Amino acid sequence: METLPRETIVDVLESRLREDILTGKHPVGSYLPPERELADGYGVTRTSLKHAFGRLMQVGLLETRHGVGTRVRDYARLGGADLLPMLVRHSPDWIEEIFEVRRGVGVLIAERASVRGTGRDHEKLAGLLDSVREAEGADAVQLADAEVHRALARATGNRVYVLLTNTLFNAYLPVRAALAGPFTDPDVAHARLAPLVEAVRTRDRDAARAASEDYLTTTARIMLDGLG
Repeated sequence: METLPRETIVDVLESRLREDILTGKHPVGSYLPPERELADGYGVTRTSLKHAFGRLMQVGLLETRHGVGTRVRDYARLGGADLLPMLVRHSPDWIEEIFEVRRGVGVLIAERASVRGTGRDHEKLAGLLDSVREAEGADAVQLADAEVHRALARATGNRVYVLLTNTLFNAYLPVRAALAGPFTDPDVAHARLAPLVEAVRTRDRDAARAASEDYLTTTARIMLDGLG
């Protein structure tokens, strides 16, 4: 078995700071207390604090102005999709909005894939669909299902759709275990996805749109029910 990584002081501090920002303890636009004061308050060294700051700057929660201080960034106005995994960890309420975007983008991808997909794309999709039925365990089925959607995005010939698909999967990765409902039975998961793949492979644009809408709506409902 692979040894699980241990949380470091910086990991814990980053998590605490992130929660304090997202819950409004450190409001958007406000400057954090001086580093020494903040480090003492959290019971850490200034070195650990600087490392945690660096991580939160990378995800767009903080910004530092030389000679002025470290300020909480207006992440809702200026942030990008890379913030979504962090926001989902903070509040699962984001999931429903992610699924709304997933449905809208997914339908467009299915339509484009049905028009632009090549014979090679069709072969790849057929093989990946078989992998869904052959997978063992809900987690493996879910991952196999995700690969079908990545392949659909690639079949559009538009790399931005591929990145959007990756972004949406990454967004709900933190709570993936709670979203396993549609994937507990590999045969059912395969049957649910098969009409979409078949419509894309037969280049039936209208059927691809309808199958994608049905698949994404049904699976979203099952996953949201699992979250309660």
